[in-house]
Amino acid sequence: MNFNPESCRNESEVESKLLVGYLLPKLGYSPDTWHQEVRFGKIRLDFLAFVQKLPFKLDARSPLGLIIEAKHPRKNLDKHVYQLRNYLTSLNISYGLLTNGKQLRIYQQTAGAVRLVFQCAGEDIDDCLPDIIQLIGRDFLQERLLPRSLSELSSPQAESISLLSSIETNPIPAVALPSPALSMKTIAIYHNKGGVGKTTVSTNLAAALSKRGYRVLLIDIDAQSNSTFATGLIKFQFEEEDDLRDRNIYHALASSDTNFIHDLVRQSSFFNDPEIDIVPAHIDLIKYQDALTTKMSSRNRLLAKLKRVENSYDFVIIDTPPSRDIYAEAALITADYLIIPSDLKPFANQGLPTVKEFIISINENRETFGRQPLEVLGVLASKISTNAQYVKHSFPKQRAVIGDRYGMSLLESVIYDRTPLSACFNQTMLVGDIEYPYPQSIFKYADTQRSSSAQTAALEFEVLADEVLNKIKIKL
Repeated sequence: MNFNPESCRNESEVESKLLVGYLLPKLGYSPDTWHQEVRFGKIRLDFLAFVQKLPFKLDARSPLGLIIEAKHPRKNLDKHVYQLRNYLTSLNISYGLLTNGKQLRIYQQTAGAVRLVFQCAGEDIDDCLPDIIQLIGRDFLQERLLPRSLSELSSPQAESISLLSSIETNPIPAVALPSPALSMKTIAIYHNKGGVGKTTVSTNLAAALSKRGYRVLLIDIDAQSNSTFATGLIKFQFEEEDDLRDRNIYHALASSDTNFIHDLVRQSSFFNDPEIDIVPAHIDLIKYQDALTTKMSSRNRLLAKLKRVENSYDFVIIDTPPSRDIYAEAALITADYLIIPSDLKPFANQGLPTVKEFIISINENRETFGRQPLEVLGVLASKISTNAQYVKHSFPKQRAVIGDRYGMSLLESVIYDRTPLSACFNQTMLVGDIEYPYPQSIFKYADTQRSSSAQTAALEFEVLADEVLNKIKIKL
């Protein structure tokens, strides 16, 4: 029997006609060696194929083999690569197959690095079947995977796999265990155009990293204090109740021998699980800006103070103001890496040359005291419309402009402008007769609301976290 890609009109038919009816048997997987709709915590796999027969106990000596993800024939597989990457690395599974019937791809995961090892068109699957079998056929995977034992794995991988005790009775969360040797990395989120999603990216990227077990510090260095609000630190209704005025990021910049990070840090309130540490901002930053600007040492104080806590955090995320002021300078001088959120609209794009000039100026400052140039991870497409026609026709052109016209790299991750991203920040709680802000990360919001849109928005930040970790060469 040959496979005809035209016979698959939807995702269900890709699963039944290509995978169950054709490919799995050809690869040597009988019904007792694969399972459909497998759940590990929040991860849901379309198919998980085993090199051993079911039932068996999953442990470090029980290699899982192959994840298979099926998509609608009209779906672009490029948009699902990072989802598959997350599955492979989080569960430490060696091979992943991604297909929409029109195209078939095979990815291999080794020590946290995921690479494309094979692809072909749907109409060529019959001719390419011998190559596919040699890669992910059950007999071939048995030879490669079964000799692997716990002693052959690195410590973080062994710990991750040992959590897999049962598919249905003891699901594991989709987390990656950080390396204990990880040195602190500081990432600034900056664009000189407002309204492009800096706070949304800062807070939810921090939440995504925290959920993976990393120790995260979020620094709000913008007088608008959006990240401070978004993480639940502004609970006061009246000015006299303001408990942030005397302990915020300004105080870190104002003095070299007092107000260290541990003096200023707060913990987020009902924002995420687990919560994250925050150095808050305050509207008074505007009042003190001129005084700080006249003192060159103010720009370097945050860097010096973060060095004192470099063993306390794995990641520092800095939410910056949309300007070229003293606060933005301090953030970019301090950071190791930079993400530039942009809605890719003309006004935001026109600001990119100014951002590049600012980076050049910052690097000159960094060079004076022996610091490496700021590493730009890329422009992040954020607050992107979900309109199907826009995504299909206009969005690809806007993405191309970033490299073609402005000579900047673009992150593959995309943060779409979904209703839950604004709704999660606008939650409130009633205490007596007073309504207090009760903002949540997109992950906590998705857990409580359980809407498909919220789950998708949360997944987009999981994907972003994956890409960031890969770009700064941290094993997932």
